[in-house]
Amino acid sequence: MSEDTKQAKVVIDAAAEEKEKLDAIKKVIETYRDKPGCLIAVLHLAQEIYGCLPLHVQQAIAQGMGETLSHVSGVVSFYSYFSTLPRAQHAIKICMGTACYVRGGKRIVERLEEELGISVGESTPDGKFSIAITRCLGACGLAPVLMIDEDVHQQVNPDKVEKILSKY
Repeated sequence: MSEDTKQAKVVIDAAAEEKEKLDAIKKVIETYRDKPGCLIAVLHLAQEIYGCLPLHVQQAIAQGMGETLSHVSGVVSFYSYFSTLPRAQHAIKICMGTACYVRGGKRIVERLEEELGISVGESTPDGKFSIAITRCLGACGLAPVLMIDEDVHQQVNPDKVEKILSKY
């Protein structure tokens, strides 16, 4: 098989996968369309299916639910759970609530950005890590705190960042 044929097959497979995902989202919309207050449930399920909520997925949801795109996008941007970009393998969330901020949360963000070569809201080119800010992780007495996936790391300082990342 030639290289061009291989590349064409990859493109066709990706298009088929995209269509499957969008069809699955349409089925979710059909299930919830007539139920008031179900937009967040639809967005949640759509993100599980698609992996994120890029603009074209938001447009399909808005159209299918009879909502405006601005309303759907407003909900997506308001809740930190939703993402418009593909999520990385390991999601890093740094608490910037009052206790964590006062105890050096900003320095931890700066060190993570330096170590990973990305900014808050981005993912590493290899898709391994992403950085996000959160307002509270509920561990104020252990501040500053960061969370990687479901693991909470307490009393973090910039010197601990490299060792924490090495575990992942």
